[in-house]
Amino acid sequence: MAESDSKIDTIPPDKIPRHVAIIMDGNGRWALARGLPRLAGHRAGTENLRRILRASVEFGIKYLTIYAFSTENWGRPPEEVRGLMRILEDVIDRELDELDKEGVQLRHIGRLERLDPRLQEKVLQAIERTKDNDRLILNVAFNYGGRDEIVCAIQRMIRDGVKAEDVTAELVSRYLFTAGVPDPDLIIRTSGELRISNFLIWQAAYAEWYVTPTYWPDFDKEEFRRALEAYAQRDRRFGGISPAVEDKVHAG
Repeated sequence: MAESDSKIDTIPPDKIPRHVAIIMDGNGRWALARGLPRLAGHRAGTENLRRILRASVEFGIKYLTIYAFSTENWGRPPEEVRGLMRILEDVIDRELDELDKEGVQLRHIGRLERLDPRLQEKVLQAIERTKDNDRLILNVAFNYGGRDEIVCAIQRMIRDGVKAEDVTAELVSRYLFTAGVPDPDLIIRTSGELRISNFLIWQAAYAEWYVTPTYWPDFDKEEFRRALEAYAQRDRRFGGISPAVEDKVHAG
């Protein structure tokens, strides 16, 4: 995953999002459009992830979160679910050395309990091995659901004896799977679907969204660049008003 020489020269450094999250959608439709089985699309999507990781480092992104497998995905055909588990295991076996060498820190968000014990162990070993890397923090949302995450946080707070009057937004954030990770600045969804799909419900409160009709296996570096350029044009107000509008109000 060697770094390219080119950069995003057209975007000021302060306009590059610190944290990008991606809903990697459209693998199955990409495969069906080519007369291939759905799992071929998932494998193509996994291959594409390597390109996007490389581009993330090149573009100066610090945190990348990918939506790999949702809590609802267990409802897919059993053979597809088994295939997705095999793909995850293959990726760890095949890519871990390179990811570690390139300074990628792997983190998991979601629940590991439903995974095969052997796969759970591989995930935990990958997390432990890369824990000191800091070039890119890669959060893999696997067996993840936004509602489940909030339920889990509430359950943990109750178990810890947190009093109702002590509950704040900051405290809730510390109980989420993403504790210690800044909220996403930009969320990208491929394949053109216009829904959140139970992804980072709490953390996405003020994220900017970018939706492209491109299926995930075809979402390349140039598509990624366009997403970042679109983000750089956004006026992030976080519930307030932009400085330009405020100046006009005061001037009037």
